[in-house]
Amino acid sequence: MNLNRVKNKTISLDNLRTNFQEIEPDLTPKEAIEESNRCLYCYDAPCIKACPTSINIPSFIKKIASGNLKGSARVIMESNPVGASCARVCPTEELCEGACVLNNASLPIMIGNLQRHATNWAIKNNEQLFQAGEATGKSVAIIGGGPAGLSAARELARLGYEVTIFEAKDKAGGLDTYGIVSFRLPQEISLWEVEQVEKLGVKIQTNTKVGKDIKAEEIISNYDAVVLAIGMSKVPMLGIEGEEAEGVLDAIEFVEGTKTPPLDQEFIGKKVVVIGAGNTAIDAATCSVRLGAGDVKMIYRRTEKEMTAYEFEYEFAKQDGVEFRWLTQPKRIIQDEAGKVKALECIRMELGEPDDSGRRRPTPIPGSEFTMEVDAVIKAIGQTRYVHLIEEFGLEHNKGIVKIDAATHQTSNPKVYAAGDVIFGDGQGEAMVVTAAQQGKLTAHAIHKQFITNEATLESV
Repeated sequence: MNLNRVKNKTISLDNLRTNFQEIEPDLTPKEAIEESNRCLYCYDAPCIKACPTSINIPSFIKKIASGNLKGSARVIMESNPVGASCARVCPTEELCEGACVLNNASLPIMIGNLQRHATNWAIKNNEQLFQAGEATGKSVAIIGGGPAGLSAARELARLGYEVTIFEAKDKAGGLDTYGIVSFRLPQEISLWEVEQVEKLGVKIQTNTKVGKDIKAEEIISNYDAVVLAIGMSKVPMLGIEGEEAEGVLDAIEFVEGTKTPPLDQEFIGKKVVVIGAGNTAIDAATCSVRLGAGDVKMIYRRTEKEMTAYEFEYEFAKQDGVEFRWLTQPKRIIQDEAGKVKALECIRMELGEPDDSGRRRPTPIPGSEFTMEVDAVIKAIGQTRYVHLIEEFGLEHNKGIVKIDAATHQTSNPKVYAAGDVIFGDGQGEAMVVTAAQQGKLTAHAIHKQFITNEATLESV
């Protein structure tokens, strides 16, 4: 791909839009059938076990081979309500494709691309894959319309519940709609999954902030059950001098800005530094390249070995020309007279003994300070949590990680359940789109089981 990342300030807005088009080409019908026919359709398929949502992968692939694309899409979406998005953003090399038995003989089946092929067909043909269940007379409120919230809503609607999603943003879809770069996950894919849920009768109240536009106690009082699926919040402060300067950006907000046109042309030819080495940091760096930045660096206080980004994300950033500076920690942001970012003072680090995370602890090397000229600094050092909202619901938590009963998915308030990023952390789950979707699905079935149990108890009294 020609990325227009030249130091040429005549790059047009059309050039930038082209840079944000989806990078992975679709399989042709012929390619999809040929690839499907490579599948061994294993009886005890390890790819199914490696998928957090347990998609019946041999089944959906066999349906592609036979030309039944609707059936294939239905198998995928049955297990994973955000299966079209996950076809694009799942680390398949580490999950299903990594478990494929053909890894030992040739190349693994292109499961992610085949999943895209089937769900793309459903999208292009405007297929409604599922129907709402017979009404139970029970209502459930879901706080947050991201992957976990949508997944819970879809399952509950199919089980016959009246579901309302309260979503703070203008559109539902959460991370998939706003937080994953367009050249990997176009917004229209996520919005199709939202539409699939809405067509089941789920009400989605957008631009509604719980705790501000509607109180938590009002929701608890008006619904039979509540699912907290609020995800995580903005990037925390670095805690260094000069952080208030113009040109210091939150990576989450920065990526979101590229998902909602018009694109920002102010990065053309500029020097950008991204602080962090996770997947969001990679997204911020590669977005900067596609916005025309002339020099993009990522700095991380540990080494390549300790970075948390997926390997394929790391390779992708290197192909885009992103430079990595390991064992480097920001110390001070230097401003010009107008209060804009001018330079970043850093200090070199060395690794000591492992800390609580199991990674070796970085410590500064005295006297190793140096300065880099920069026009923008993007913070990508993790995310804060909605502690205030969690506490408004009166729930037990550990620094914003909501505690749940693993068997029932209930929080410290039996009427409130939780799923997704809000429960991930401290060794409990991994914050991936696919695991959030599975959490939402499991939570929906836990609610249904609880109501059935309660009704059976009442009937026996």
